[in-house]
Amino acid sequence: MGPWRRSRGGEGQSTVSADFTRELTREILRTELLRVKTILVTLAVLLTALLAAYAIWPQAIDRIWHGHLPILPLAAIFAPFVLFELSVLRILRTRLEQGGDVPRVRRYLGVLIETSLPTVALYLQMKAMGPSQALAFVVPLAYFIFIILSTLRLDFWLSAFTGLVAAAELFAMAMLYRPEQFAAEPAPDFAFHLVRCVVILVCGVLAGAVGLQLRRQFEASIMAATARDRITNLFGQHVSPQVVERLMAEGRSTDSEIRRVAVMFVDFRSFTAGASTRTPREVVDRLDGAFATLVDILDRHGGIVNKFLGDGFLALFGAPLDAPHPARHAVAAAREMLEANERVNRESSWPLRIGIGIHVGDVVAGNIGSARRKEYTVIGDTVNFAARLEALNKEFNSQFLISAAVLEALGQDGGDAISLGEVAIRGYDRPMTVWQLG
Repeated sequence: MGPWRRSRGGEGQSTVSADFTRELTREILRTELLRVKTILVTLAVLLTALLAAYAIWPQAIDRIWHGHLPILPLAAIFAPFVLFELSVLRILRTRLEQGGDVPRVRRYLGVLIETSLPTVALYLQMKAMGPSQALAFVVPLAYFIFIILSTLRLDFWLSAFTGLVAAAELFAMAMLYRPEQFAAEPAPDFAFHLVRCVVILVCGVLAGAVGLQLRRQFEASIMAATARDRITNLFGQHVSPQVVERLMAEGRSTDSEIRRVAVMFVDFRSFTAGASTRTPREVVDRLDGAFATLVDILDRHGGIVNKFLGDGFLALFGAPLDAPHPARHAVAAAREMLEANERVNRESSWPLRIGIGIHVGDVVAGNIGSARRKEYTVIGDTVNFAARLEALNKEFNSQFLISAAVLEALGQDGGDAISLGEVAIRGYDRPMTVWQLG
């Protein structure tokens, strides 16, 4: 059996880092999309409610606005803002499709434009009802809509900047804008408005802290998912998905357990000789095609490939997940594998002969290795004996050998087994009974 290759850790870590950055960027863009959609829906609902209320109770709305509701000025504000948000929505979707990000300068410009919408609305309200009443009415509360939704940016500084823009613009309107028709109103109280604006700024900072915490949770989730995907991509082609799941579940644990497992060794006979007369691409394609057929059969019978070993592999039934009657499933899979290989050979210019050995017994199974690298594997005499059985196929010119323990587990299903007698096996003090199945 040929050697198996190792991947370089630095390259793997670099790939994980790149995958993590890409997925985090995509997740942030998705939350940005949600924020923009929420803003559009919220403003549409508020404007619709205002127009509906004006249509039903025009006198009440006029009393609130101290005159006629400025429909056209409101539309002049709302329409460009909606167009701006729709353009942001389009940019975010494009970046999401292309795998890119939005420049930070554009993000800050978007914060400035969005957070200025309540300021323009406040200007219209102050012009209609006067600074004192307008500042004490509902429009200043609209700043909190943008501050709360800024948490979906998952960026502390953008949320803090949202609070800063809201506080600064509200304070400037309170201190500086005095419509001529309300010039007789008392001068604004500096401390009163300053304290209120400081509270708005603090809310922006708190929103940034919440967004930062959400970002950290996203990062942790994405890092875990990226690591899982990376392990699946790297090892999923060499070991089964069940082993990957077991590795992820065990993490850094080195605990092991005793399990009753059917161990199957598979090897392609005289593969090296056949490969010597063919190109490397032909060798890889033939081996990949053969493995694909056999592994698919293993999956259907509940077996897993623990590791590939050059032109063969080690398969397990009953580990890492429990399985009833592992020996029966292993034998059924082996028989189907032999039939499938014969079908493939009839259509191939390079026929391959399989050698299979199966033994059942207790093994030590677990996540085994050093602190830097571990793998889920099984060790013990059961594994060694299964490997010896497979190797005996060459001596007996057979394809499928099992142990007496497997025959006993088969019961009546092993009626076609042929005894090869007691055979001397390398590494064992006494001969062992070996059986051949077709």
